[in-house]
Amino acid sequence: MTTNATTEKRQDPTASTVERIRAGQAFVPVVDIIEKRDELLLVADVPGARAEDIDINYEKGELSIHAKIDQRQKAEETTYLLREYGVGDFYRTFQIGEGIDQGKIEAEVKNGVLKLRLPKAEALKPRKIKVAAS
Repeated sequence: MTTNATTEKRQDPTASTVERIRAGQAFVPVVDIIEKRDELLLVADVPGARAEDIDINYEKGELSIHAKIDQRQKAEETTYLLREYGVGDFYRTFQIGEGIDQGKIEAEVKNGVLKLRLPKAEALKPRKIKVAAS
């Protein structure tokens, strides 16, 4: 019998998606983390972020993502009739563990979606053990 278990984090619509960690606003990006045989795949929404403005660090099992977002309008030149779109940096950290091959981590951003590939270290990959007959 096979059992598939899926864990979904449902967001509370009344919960704030803004963390105040520095001067200005920092938004918490929505993230999916998918475990594959050879890697962890992290997919994060960072609308408005350019590759050159994204800073990713992995040290001692902690992964941090910081995406700097520029203001869309110059405040002194803009009169808003309605303003719902918040602008601020994206920031999030994760405790991943030290089983990641740091030298092979890859990241790309396309259309506001960051994909981060975290290859598992050889010691953590599943391994088939051959049984010898005697």
